[in-house]
Amino acid sequence: MDIKDVLQALAPAGGGVTGGSTPAIDPDDLLRDLVSAGLGAIALPGVGNTLARWRLFAAVAERDLAAIKLVEGHADALAILAELDGPDPAPGSLWATWSAEPPTARVQARPGPDGGAVLTGTKAWCSGAAAVTHAVVSAWNADGKPVLVAVAMNQPGVTVTDRGWHAVGMEATYSVEVDFAQADAHWVGRPGQYVGRPGFWHGGAGIAACWYGGACAIANAVRHACAAAAHRPDNAAPSGASAALSFRLAHLGAIEVALGQTASLLREAAAWIDAHPKQDAMAIALRVRASAEATATLVLDHAGRALGATPYCRDPRYARMAADLPVFIRQSHAEQDLAALARTQLDAPENSWGL
Repeated sequence: MDIKDVLQALAPAGGGVTGGSTPAIDPDDLLRDLVSAGLGAIALPGVGNTLARWRLFAAVAERDLAAIKLVEGHADALAILAELDGPDPAPGSLWATWSAEPPTARVQARPGPDGGAVLTGTKAWCSGAAAVTHAVVSAWNADGKPVLVAVAMNQPGVTVTDRGWHAVGMEATYSVEVDFAQADAHWVGRPGQYVGRPGFWHGGAGIAACWYGGACAIANAVRHACAAAAHRPDNAAPSGASAALSFRLAHLGAIEVALGQTASLLREAAAWIDAHPKQDAMAIALRVRASAEATATLVLDHAGRALGATPYCRDPRYARMAADLPVFIRQSHAEQDLAALARTQLDAPENSWGL
């Protein structure tokens, strides 16, 4: 089975408000299936086919947001290891990328035997911690500089706790805290290189494709409901459309505009990254992330007003998506990101917004 076969198996069956009330996917199982099917061979960002990578992200996200959180983390880890000459991932290994840096949970990395590193401390927000075999982890060296390390999870110095995750949305990612107690690790790149490398913003832009896929799932619920209503005999002709259907169609129209805008930006961003793989993609990434976040928020709002309470209460897949998506898009830094994007434009030429 290849990746296309795995994705085809994810497609919801017909019927139901969202196109099928299919059971929840086990994110851990899906990650294993995709790795077995060749996930490690998908295009790296910035090497000529970034859009294919993002299309995969969006396709998985449209089916299950907890699953794409783990899949994207694995793919990002492989991209980091490739860009920074990290250790080669073993066949079949499952990776995560844990780079959140809350002030209350910092990991210290110190020189270990044979040129390696030793980790001590607690890492927060570790999605998929109970499933992955390895992780790329951000830490701090003895000089107080940020570093990256690669760590194997199956060793005595690593403990996956049950702390720090009480979510309803994105519950299945099981993003708990992980304790490191003199755990062995490998250095990845040089201090400060994680954020300073071109691929940092390539990965940041890829998250927007995940948010976009989740928004498409909610949007499809509205489209299916509108199509079902429009095909009823009393609503088949435009002149016979009920007022309720007309209002629903207006919501679907607003959703269509927003999705189209973000899809265009994603395609444009992917093309720009492939054409300028070594250039700073901060502005490109922040712009497409802001667009995807705004679109997801708009889609959730219009879908709720178009469909009412029924899918929240009677369609388990829709209810999961509607709970997961608001949590996932909070990976954005909101107004901080908008302000950072604005700063990139302060010295831009006057015609930078011209067509």
